[in-house]
Amino acid sequence: MQDAAAGDPITGLKWTRKTLRALECALRRKGFTISHVTVGHLLPQLGYALRVNRKRLTREHHPDRDRQMRYLMRKRRAFFKEGQPVISVDTKKRELVGNFRNAGRTWRSEAMEVLEYDYPSHADGVAIPFGIYDLKRNAGFVVIGTSHQTPAFAVAAIRRWWLKEGQQQYPQCRELLLEADCGTPNAYRSNGWKYGLQQLADECGLQITVTHLPPGASKWNPIEHRLFSQISANWKGQPLVRYETILKFIRTTRTDTGLRCKAYLDRTVYQTGQRLTSQQKKQINLFPLRVLPKWNYTIKPHD
Repeated sequence: MQDAAAGDPITGLKWTRKTLRALECALRRKGFTISHVTVGHLLPQLGYALRVNRKRLTREHHPDRDRQMRYLMRKRRAFFKEGQPVISVDTKKRELVGNFRNAGRTWRSEAMEVLEYDYPSHADGVAIPFGIYDLKRNAGFVVIGTSHQTPAFAVAAIRRWWLKEGQQQYPQCRELLLEADCGTPNAYRSNGWKYGLQQLADECGLQITVTHLPPGASKWNPIEHRLFSQISANWKGQPLVRYETILKFIRTTRTDTGLRCKAYLDRTVYQTGQRLTSQQKKQINLFPLRVLPKWNYTIKPHD
């Protein structure tokens, strides 16, 4: 049972391959009379089983990872103490809209038949869920985009949350704390993201403080395990055949701790590859914070 290396003689790529029939042939060459069925019965007695890979190993963490996570928690507690809103934002996995297989199982008298192949050309469109999770109120807000995952789309979703939810729930709000990971469309290096937040700050008179989770730590973003995981559990095993179906499953997502979620559809076509002019970059009224300024900054509205 030692690993037997096979490989590509051109690229030198190596891998291991052991099947019951391969083990049967190896044992026969050693003079044993045995079938692959018997091999399958003997392996469990020797402590072997079919196993999958386990995601346990990690590469080296960013040296400032712990420092940033501690600072993020301190900033969150300070905003809670002052009664200011704290939201966690992120983009959920892009979904094809149509009668496609959705992972998970549901109680049914018969299995639901879906399309055999998940070809994008067979889809009626794509759904790009951008979520906003209000940590204080345990409330979700999801905007379903239908074109591209861009900074403009992300900021438009946050603007919609503020106009429909934020300003009603926090009428005395002067500041907003926004927690995000480092990926698209809210990357900390993205000028388009910061310019969009500047426009939002000017429009709503808000001082927006952004704290980014360090690379490799996005799974600790509160929205991932408090909102997105609940949405996935609610629609598991159900084909997302129409946009209305997706909105329905999001709006009916509930938890015993009181989570409720609202959902809206955004059919705006957001263009990719947009670049800011030097004049637009100068309009970003950005103030890096003292601790890890590349990940932590405040955008203030213009007077």
